[in-house]
Amino acid sequence: MKKIIALLLTFLMVLGLAACGGTTPPAETTAATTPAAADGTEAAGDSYMDELIAAAQAEGELIVYGSCEEEYLAVACEKFEELYGIKVQYQRLSTGEVQSKIEEENGTPSADVWFGGTTDPYNVCAAAGLLMPYEAQNASHLLSDAYRDADGNWYGIYKGILGFMVNRDELDRMGLEAPQDWADLLKPEYEGLIWTSNYNTAGTAKLIVNTMIQKYGHDEGIQYLLDLDKNVHVYTKSGSGPSKNVGTGECVIGIGFLHDGITQIVDNGYGNIELIIPSSGTSYEIGATAIFQGAKHVNAAKLWIEYALSPDCVNQAKDNGSYQFLVIDNAEQPAIAAEFGLDPENVMDYDFEDAKENTTTYVEEVMNALGGGDSRFETE
Repeated sequence: MKKIIALLLTFLMVLGLAACGGTTPPAETTAATTPAAADGTEAAGDSYMDELIAAAQAEGELIVYGSCEEEYLAVACEKFEELYGIKVQYQRLSTGEVQSKIEEENGTPSADVWFGGTTDPYNVCAAAGLLMPYEAQNASHLLSDAYRDADGNWYGIYKGILGFMVNRDELDRMGLEAPQDWADLLKPEYEGLIWTSNYNTAGTAKLIVNTMIQKYGHDEGIQYLLDLDKNVHVYTKSGSGPSKNVGTGECVIGIGFLHDGITQIVDNGYGNIELIIPSSGTSYEIGATAIFQGAKHVNAAKLWIEYALSPDCVNQAKDNGSYQFLVIDNAEQPAIAAEFGLDPENVMDYDFEDAKENTTTYVEEVMNALGGGDSRFETE
């Protein structure tokens, strides 16, 4: 009889959450770690989380598209399963691939949440109404409102610095100096030595497009990318692709996030890699997480967002090859990033609103100017 009563109570609880139909917690909410009130009654935040966990467990499943590196994605999903007993299926895709997939599915997504990857593609999806707004309790731990979408379409989990990675041995063998700034990459001596990522498939590449347009102006920024193309040997499908080929010497100069270079140095032993922060300034990514509009497991998806904004999730990054700076106040920052001279505040004032409104247009303009691309643009 007790089991029947317990099941009935859980069923009624799930119905109550479903009936709300909204994307926000109850009106009086605080962080998920809110302590009990002085009179011993349960705090409103704890009550909401208890209800959300029960509803998510009743759904029993979560499907994740991850655009961070697969090692981190795997342990993040495994930890969620361990904490909540909810089965997680996950697939690693670049942000551009996720964006294309979600646009095609148009409100009937094959996954519930998106985890990791720079926010430019997230913003394109948000503008198209393909992300579900949700006011997360654990967003109270974000270091700044800059690390979230104002409407709750996505939340930041980490911050990565854009720069160059070079193979010191290969440059010495060729008698070349390492590039120190964006303009240096256009020098004729670097012809065929540069790898960057595909503007159509990689969020990193979309950030590069926006960065150059914001740095130089619209026409000049696109012209810069056309001039850069003369020296590019390969455009990889994923933003981390260049970093994975610098240590071997196949790529001599890679453009990408410097934490990916740290992974190659520290985890894979490539001591010949040098990290370079462009001298005239650089931009940064906010790695994000979000719920897809039309998610089948909506309560499990909301629980994922709360989890992603907690130390349980983000503190695993530095132990699994991901050395980005974290953007919640109760996280443990990866000390090694600072040891390599990276500073999360030493970046340009990136205009996320311009990126949100114009990324798709800018990418189309660049690709059209490049003649639609060629065999150097990897898609597999």
